[in-house]
Amino acid sequence: MATLLIRCVAPMQSWGTSSAFELRGTEPSPSKSGVIGLICAALGRDRNDSINDLAALKMGVRVDRQGILESDFQTAQNVAKASSGIDNQLSKRYYLSDAAFLIGLEGEAPLLREVNEKLNNPVWPIFLGRKSYLPGLPVTFSSKELPVNPIDKPLESALREAPLLVASPRKEVQSNLLRMQTECSPTDLGAEQRADQPVSFSFDQRRFQNRYVKTVFVDVTNNGGFNVF
Repeated sequence: MATLLIRCVAPMQSWGTSSAFELRGTEPSPSKSGVIGLICAALGRDRNDSINDLAALKMGVRVDRQGILESDFQTAQNVAKASSGIDNQLSKRYYLSDAAFLIGLEGEAPLLREVNEKLNNPVWPIFLGRKSYLPGLPVTFSSKELPVNPIDKPLESALREAPLLVASPRKEVQSNLLRMQTECSPTDLGAEQRADQPVSFSFDQRRFQNRYVKTVFVDVTNNGGFNVF
C-alpha cells in the first residue's frame, strides 16, 4: 500500500457533517466526505458517478495548526417556508480560520497517482468545504517539496514522518506533539465513531455511513518543514 499526502492550508475552511436549519457547523478537522468531494471535483466525477474506489481509501489527518473557530452570517433569498411562503433566511455558519491540516490517503498506488495528477490540474475548481473557501497553498506538493507522492509507506508512518506544514502550530501543540487521527477498526482501543463515510453524493440518494477513527499525538521535533510560514 502507498500513501498520498495532501495539504489543506487556507485562511478559511469548513468541514460540516450535519446541518440544523439556520445553524451550520464545522468539524475540528477535515471530514472524509469533504476530502472525497474535493477529489471528485478534481477528477471531474458527476454526482451520480460511483465513489466506491475513493471511499475505500483509508484516511488520516495530522493537525499541524488547529486554527480558530469563527462564524459569520449569510442571507439566502427567496427561501420557501411552509408558514410564510417565500422569505429571506439568515444562517450562522462556522469555519476554521488559519488552520493547517496534512491529509493522508492510503490505497493502491495507481489510483493515488491519478488523484495526485488531477489535483494538480483539476477538472472543476476545488475548495475546502465551501465554494468560497479556496486553498491558501496548493493542495499537492511540488517535486522539490516531496520528490515522490504517493510514497511507499503505510498511512500512519507517512503522516508521522512528513515535514511540518507551518512554522507556528500555536498553543494546541505541547512539547512538539501534534494530534493525528487515523481510521481504525471499531474494536480498536479509543475508537470513535464518525458519520462522514460517503456512500453516494447524488442529489436524490445522498448517503453517508459511519466509520471509526483513533487519535494519537506524534512527536515532530525533527520533521523539518515544507513551505513554513
